[in-house]
Amino acid sequence: MRLDVLFSPVQADELFFTGKTTVVIDVLRASSTIITALTNGAKEIVPVGTVEFAVKVSGGIFGGQTLLGGERNTKKIEGFALGNSPSEYTNEIVNGKSIVFYSTNGSRAIVKAKYSANLFICSFNNMESLARHIKSLNEDVVILCSGNNNFFSLEDSVCAGMLVCELIDESKKVELTDASKSALALFKSFGKNILKLLRETDHGQILVTNGFEDDLKACAEIDSTDVIPFYSGNALKVLK
Repeated sequence: MRLDVLFSPVQADELFFTGKTTVVIDVLRASSTIITALTNGAKEIVPVGTVEFAVKVSGGIFGGQTLLGGERNTKKIEGFALGNSPSEYTNEIVNGKSIVFYSTNGSRAIVKAKYSANLFICSFNNMESLARHIKSLNEDVVILCSGNNNFFSLEDSVCAGMLVCELIDESKKVELTDASKSALALFKSFGKNILKLLRETDHGQILVTNGFEDDLKACAEIDSTDVIPFYSGNALKVLK
């Protein structure tokens, strides 16, 4: 198994992911929100690359069982039912619903990796279950950090490093690229207190300033669910 990490979506184009097994990470907050929504019974999450396409896609094709969710620069988009806080995606609101989802970083990264043979979503919330599944596949993996407006994001990179750490198996040969070694080093340096890490990151501080500190606590929970979002038919669904 060869593990590679891309620290920003700008490092590769769509065709780079063709046929690959890819894991997309956007700790603050798209990954955590998507995982929470599916844990709480959402039928599927349809990630989109633009707000305009989100509105277009949601226009009745799901038979009235559709919600628009997401954010632009941390704020809920006007006309959307939901923002990008995991706490909004409760069972009462999302159970059985299709959610068309846009976010500044995460949904765009997912769309970019849509040609992957296997595409999963990772956060601290589902780390152990996802690592266990990837080990069972025993295939090369590209870990894609969504970043922060196409720039490096410490929280995504530390999460990638935690996944690399989980995937290292003494019984199997695991090849690490320079990037995956770097992510692993970041996890070992910054991963001892995830909530503290999130509070001190650039994006974490912006979220606190905008009143979303509780989201950091939700996003910092490790292994709070075993749900693995899997991309199939243009939507993310729970891997069975």
